[in-house]
Amino acid sequence: MSYLDNIRTFVRVYELGSMSAAGRDLRISPAVTSSRISQLEDRLSVRLFQRTTRSLTPTEQGKAFYGGACQILESVENAEAQVVNITENPRGALYVAAPLGVGRRLIAPQVPAFLQEYPEVSIRLRLTDRKVDLTTEGLDLAFFLGQPEDSTLRIRKIADVPRVLCAAPAYIAARGHPECGEALVTGHHECLNLRFPGATEFQWRLQTQDGPKRFAVTGRYESDDGDVLTDWALSGQGIAMKPVFEVSAHIEAGRLVPVATKTPPEPIQMACLFTHRRRQDPKTRLFMDFVIDRIARAVRGEALPP
Repeated sequence: MSYLDNIRTFVRVYELGSMSAAGRDLRISPAVTSSRISQLEDRLSVRLFQRTTRSLTPTEQGKAFYGGACQILESVENAEAQVVNITENPRGALYVAAPLGVGRRLIAPQVPAFLQEYPEVSIRLRLTDRKVDLTTEGLDLAFFLGQPEDSTLRIRKIADVPRVLCAAPAYIAARGHPECGEALVTGHHECLNLRFPGATEFQWRLQTQDGPKRFAVTGRYESDDGDVLTDWALSGQGIAMKPVFEVSAHIEAGRLVPVATKTPPEPIQMACLFTHRRRQDPKTRLFMDFVIDRIARAVRGEALPP
């Protein structure tokens, strides 16, 4: 067994906190995973993990080794990229996840151009507004808005996406035009809320003269599909917080109107998540480079190449 394979296995066990999870991610058996860790410990003459029947915890030596191990893997990956033409005949299926709005408007339109350039690759695009688990769901990469909860994954930032609070003219005529976040709360407005798993309340983080502030908003409408919120807003049911790229056409046409403009929402991060092992796959790297560049330009309002 190569020393490099053992290091790769150690990194995934460290990041996932489990021999079995690391084995699934690396497509090896738990026995092979355990054997690789044991070989690495024998070579280093230290214990990298404290093991019990119910838990696995890195030792101080394991914590110290992790940083250097990641550097080793990244150095090898960079060296391979310099001597191997990664654009030569990439092939196979690529499993990609994205939020509904991001996937429909920014990613799906780029897939045909990518597949035309790389005809031996196939894309399996999974669109959902729920949080996904790359390892258990067999995904190569996942696009998302916000902050990732799993710090063990690699993240590649794409852009800070501006957002807007907006409502239909009919809603404003009936319920008034709130100028700031305080008016949303005190004016008993109907706020349209995106439901995330585990959410217990809805808070909109807005920019005020005193800095960012959270406003606890209420409303009878909620959904785990962002496009449903847009449809409700268009039909005059309430106020929605949306990424600008999702509603810019409606605003330009007058179907939606920005509200609470004195306290606009903070921009939200758009990024891509992937595991270290996925990053080494040529087609994963190519797809990220191809799509991310176009997404960033679209978010900035720039024209895209044909």
